[in-house]
Amino acid sequence: MEISSSNEHNFDRTPELKAFDETKAGVKGLVDAGITKIPKIFFLPPDQYSDPPVTNKIEFQIPILDLNGIEKDPIQRKQVVDKIRDASETWGFFQVVNHGIPVNVLDGMLEGVRRFYEQDSEIRKKWYTRDGSQTVVYNSNFDLFSSASANWRDTVYCSMAPRRPSPEELPEVCRDIMFEYTRQVTKLGSFMFELLSEALGLKPNHLNDIGCSEGLAILFHYYPACPEPEKTIGATKHADYDFLTVLLQDDIGGLQVLYQNQWVDIPPVRGALVVNVGDLLQLISNDKFKSSQHRVVANHAGPRVSTACFFTTGLMPSSKVYGPIKELLSEQNPPNYRQTTVRDYSLHYNAKGLGRTSALLDFRV
Repeated sequence: MEISSSNEHNFDRTPELKAFDETKAGVKGLVDAGITKIPKIFFLPPDQYSDPPVTNKIEFQIPILDLNGIEKDPIQRKQVVDKIRDASETWGFFQVVNHGIPVNVLDGMLEGVRRFYEQDSEIRKKWYTRDGSQTVVYNSNFDLFSSASANWRDTVYCSMAPRRPSPEELPEVCRDIMFEYTRQVTKLGSFMFELLSEALGLKPNHLNDIGCSEGLAILFHYYPACPEPEKTIGATKHADYDFLTVLLQDDIGGLQVLYQNQWVDIPPVRGALVVNVGDLLQLISNDKFKSSQHRVVANHAGPRVSTACFFTTGLMPSSKVYGPIKELLSEQNPPNYRQTTVRDYSLHYNAKGLGRTSALLDFRV
């Protein structure tokens, strides 16, 4: 990946950032305006985010797990639990097929995302905000004013649980599919937490009982075609701050996970969902499960759209604290992290922004 030269990056970015944000049109607005050169605010900084050195590049592929029939077949279920344990300990990522969500619902969700971003810009701008307390938060780069460089993407964030928004609070062009898709993902997420509990050697209901599946936020990302993809990135290297993420991506690709010091593509698989461990699950599993760094590369092709469901209560005030699960601890395995609330961890993560050292490191004992 090409890195911009230092003289290109050393300029006062603030006026450009403000001007870009005040358009309320996001990256899509730049593309709609017909730009052929990307603004400097999107240039990758020198000597940062470059690919890790690889001496002998190996072709890796993240595990794909088939969930078909495992609720009725205990032997098959145990085999899948073993695979989930291995994937969560090594990759922090896996794909699931035969997960129970119909393909027409998956396609409908992606189409709903496209409808939102491709509606009249004046309608879209009404949702644009940096007020994280709003039910729907649409903007470009949540860390726009604190990051080293802006990412080539726009995002809508919406909290769907534990408080279910009213239909009037959601964009009309995609509200119906948002409700249906999150209903189905909530059911799948609860089942995934059962399997993850078993993979940790706990009772199946453990992670659900402590509230890991209580909150759900839906994020939909829009990565427009980029005229100079070698100079920027769709999503900076980061780990997710939640307990678990369920990601639906379209067929363009670009998602990569850092594995054994190299970037590995996570290619789109028709009908599959990508599942990854978040920071809070790594924390409560006391490093048994791994929240892995991942990124999205920019592309000449586009727009790429994706929908991420984050199992987290996010910034919602709650007195519930999370630390390493006591049943997993021993003299040989003492706690690696201090306790935190989901809100405090989320605020810390957001303040750091993407691309810096892991927010999780700051909670180590």
